[in-house]
Amino acid sequence: VQLQAFGGGLVQAGDSLRLSCAASGRTFGNYNMGWFRQAPGKEREGVSCISNSYGSTYYVDSEKGRFTISRDNAKNTFYLQMNSLKPEDTAVYYCAATPRTGYSGTFYLRRPDKMNYWGKGTQVTVSS
Repeated sequence: VQLQAFGGGLVQAGDSLRLSCAASGRTFGNYNMGWFRQAPGKEREGVSCISNSYGSTYYVDSEKGRFTISRDNAKNTFYLQMNSLKPEDTAVYYCAATPRTGYSGTFYLRRPDKMNYWGKGTQVTVSS
């Protein structure tokens, strides 16, 4: 699976952005997908995940209510709608995928190293 993320940019605090991640491959629907981010000087952290079959969604507590993850299996694309952006959301955002089963999205949020495929990041910068 090859992934490509896009949609980042420079916005002001309070603004919204929608990130997209396009995936190659015919079995996109079998993969658990996730968004992760890495700010300068910090470790990569989970933001949100969405499961393969039922589309169950998972968020880190700080993003609940502001971010929404979704997927369109027909388009081999998944999304991250980010609202009410804050300066602390500034980071490079990465999309990732794994065909691994038996783990919840919460697990992958804590363990980005368990995701098997990664796209190149897209920069999100939120000015105050």
